[in-house]
Amino acid sequence: MARLVVGPFNRVEGDLEVRLDVVDGQVREAHVVSPLYRGFEQILQGKDPLDSLVIVPRICGICSVSQSVAAASALAQAQGLSMPPNGERAVNLILACENLADHLTHFYLFFMPDLAREIYADEPWYPALAERFRAGSGVAAREFTAARARLLHLMGFLAGKWPHSLSLQPGGSTRAVQPQERVRLLMILGGFRRFLEERTYGDRLETIAGLSSRRALLEWRDQAPSGTGDLRQFLAVADRLGLDRLGRATDRFMSFGGFPLGESRLFRRGVWSDGVRDLDEGTIAEDLSHSWMLGGAEPLHPSAGSTLPLMEKEGAYSWCKAPRLNGQVIEVGALARQLIDGQPLVRELVGHSGGNVANRVIARLIESARLLIAMEEWVRQLCPGEPFCASGPLPEETQGVGLIEAARGSLGHWLRVRNGRILNYQIVAPTTWNFSPRDRNQVPGALEQALVGAPVRPGERTPVSVQHIVRSFDPCMVCTVH
Repeated sequence: MARLVVGPFNRVEGDLEVRLDVVDGQVREAHVVSPLYRGFEQILQGKDPLDSLVIVPRICGICSVSQSVAAASALAQAQGLSMPPNGERAVNLILACENLADHLTHFYLFFMPDLAREIYADEPWYPALAERFRAGSGVAAREFTAARARLLHLMGFLAGKWPHSLSLQPGGSTRAVQPQERVRLLMILGGFRRFLEERTYGDRLETIAGLSSRRALLEWRDQAPSGTGDLRQFLAVADRLGLDRLGRATDRFMSFGGFPLGESRLFRRGVWSDGVRDLDEGTIAEDLSHSWMLGGAEPLHPSAGSTLPLMEKEGAYSWCKAPRLNGQVIEVGALARQLIDGQPLVRELVGHSGGNVANRVIARLIESARLLIAMEEWVRQLCPGEPFCASGPLPEETQGVGLIEAARGSLGHWLRVRNGRILNYQIVAPTTWNFSPRDRNQVPGALEQALVGAPVRPGERTPVSVQHIVRSFDPCMVCTVH
């Protein structure tokens, strides 16, 4: 048996280390380590509850809006506030803009450059892919970053700035939209639509969002040369590398439901395990048995949890906690959202090969098409002159929970207020779910399970298969340990 320590990873937000036991050229066992403690939950204790709107966006620079929306949602519940329709649409637009930018950033800057590594230089598809996606010199990165910069102008209009936007409030958005600004917003979205249709997909967004089966996806892929759109190029390479056979985890998925629209949501809430069932948020509990955290033997619901560091702890190997749903390991992310929402292509892909590297990437790109279509409709539905934000008092003693869908999956904020100050604030981020350590029953987390069986080539110290699997989850390690 050989032991490898892989890390720190490049092109990952934050610090990550993976410890591997390798037998006969395959990973037999994996331990995923979050080596950096942040302490945001301790910073929040004793603060004015509204200070959370300033503090929690600083948890992360690339998904700060997600943290803001979750905090605002927890405060809204604590205050008993409901957003006016304009507020819902504006908040949805801001969050969707960040999620969309994050999905495409992952594809162009984080994931695809791994396929342009020299280890694949003998493959027939390598020269064309490397020219487009090689880290530091590929043309795709330059094209995408320019398109993303133009898309993020939407943040300037609706949120003032990004990251750490402050227009997001418990009752909606403080930034009202004027009639002429709707035209400007549609122009921004139209520009990003052109990039996606010309470069990413080589086809209309509606065609991509409407792909309804694995057969339809393969037929669509073969309708044009593999260089016609980056999705086609990915599908061709993924097929040759067998990425649909790599990185399968629990095949149990969760979504808090994304983008509220009155009594409904754009993406459905629920849990998937051989079918969709209702989500009981009360069955979430955080296990600390293998975390450098002080806590009792029994897992606790986040509303009753704590985040107290304990560096000298027998059996611990990560700052990350181990959240479980009804005692089970759960995977979250775009694949979970599209599966639970009932997107037919994603349903069939998971039914055929489960959660894996290829399916996670495909789900992000399907969701990206669906998001931009929805964003265009939300802009059209904005009603200038009508309220964008509600307000109300915050009780001296109250509590609230904010459950949203960030780009990387389900994000929860749990808030308790006593004597007008924050008594307890707990956060469970998407990567906390996916990159959790073992629990008290010695059950590995989702990534730890996904890495088992990954091939390791002779002489590899940083196995490329391991990098594909890790990056397929799109980790945000700075959110993982708050």
